[in-house]
Amino acid sequence: MTLSPEATAPADEVVLEAIGLTKHFPVRRKLRDLFRREHEAVHAVDDVHLTLRRGRVVALVGESGSGKSTVARLLAQLHPRTGGDIRLHGESTGVKRGRQFRAYVRRVQMIFQDPFASLNPVHTIRYHLTRSLRIHGNAGKSAAELERALADLLTRVSLTPPERYLDKFPHELSGGQRQRVAIARALGANPEALLADEPVSMLDVSIRLGVLNLLRDLKERLDLAILYITHDIASARYFADETLVMYAGRMVEGGDSESVTQSPAHPYTRLLIDSAPDPDRLHSLRPDAADRGNGEPPSLIRPPAGCRFHPRCPAAMPRCTTDLPVRLEIGDAPGHWAACWLYDRKEGTR
Repeated sequence: MTLSPEATAPADEVVLEAIGLTKHFPVRRKLRDLFRREHEAVHAVDDVHLTLRRGRVVALVGESGSGKSTVARLLAQLHPRTGGDIRLHGESTGVKRGRQFRAYVRRVQMIFQDPFASLNPVHTIRYHLTRSLRIHGNAGKSAAELERALADLLTRVSLTPPERYLDKFPHELSGGQRQRVAIARALGANPEALLADEPVSMLDVSIRLGVLNLLRDLKERLDLAILYITHDIASARYFADETLVMYAGRMVEGGDSESVTQSPAHPYTRLLIDSAPDPDRLHSLRPDAADRGNGEPPSLIRPPAGCRFHPRCPAAMPRCTTDLPVRLEIGDAPGHWAACWLYDRKEGTR
C-alpha cells in the first residue's frame, strides 16, 4: 500500500479551496409562522475563503458556535452548501453520495473531535482499519498484503507493536490511542487533505502534544494539507503555518500564525489571546480590563448589521453598526489582514 503523495506534486500546491463558502440552516417553522413569507435560518457560515496547500497547516480558530466545525463538514461534503464553491485541485466539486462522494473522500478525509464516538464500540480496531482500506482500494490482493497494510497504518501513528492493538475494542484503548486509530483510519484512504476538527480537545493535556506532533510528522512525511480546527489559539501558533480567526460565522482575521498570535489586529483576536491564562499578564491588567469583550455571541438567526462583533467590541465606532467590514491589510507582515474598520486608511481611523 502506498501512503505517500505523487512524487511529481509540487510543494505548496493548492489542494482544496473554499470560495465564498456559505451555509444557512433553515429553522423549523412554528404553527403561527406558517403564513409568513420570510423563512428564518441560522447563518452558520457566511462568505468563508480559505486555501489548503500541500505540506502546510491552516488553523481555524474561534469560540464555540462560531461555525468552525460547520466549515469542516462543508469541506468534507457532509452538508450541502447554501452558497459559494469548493474546489479540489482547481475543479469545482459538489457531491452528495455514491461513487462521486467515495472518490472525493478518498482524497479529503476528516478526523472528528471525539474519537470514542467516531469508532463503533462493537467492532475491533482490525475491523475499522480493514474497512477503510477495502473501501478505498488499498487492502491489497491477499491476506498477507492486508496484514502488512494494517501493520503499516498502526506503525505510522506510533501504535506499536501493531499486533497488540489490532484485536482490541475501542473501549480498551486510552483516549490518545483511540484518536491515533481514527487518524490511521483516515490514512487508510491515502488522502491529500485532512480536516481535523478539534482533534485534541477531548484528550488529556499530557497527551495532546503527542497527537499534534504526530499530525505534524504525517504532514511532513506525506506532504498532506491539513485544516486544524481549534478554540485554543496558543496551539494554533505552535502547530499551524497560517491562522484564520472566525467569529459568528464570518472570518475576522488571517495571516501567518506568528503575526496573528503575536500581533493580533482584530479586537476579537485580542480577546481570544487575553482569555488564555497567563500569570505574567495578571499583574499588568488595568482595573477595567476584565470588562472588555463581555457579553454573549449574537443570534445567528438575526445577526447584527455591520460587524457582527460590534456589540461586544471595546473599539466599536458608529460605522461598525451599519457597514460590513472588508478585509484590510495590516501592513506589518505579508498577507496579514483583518476585517475591521480600524484599519481603513482612507478615513485615517487606524
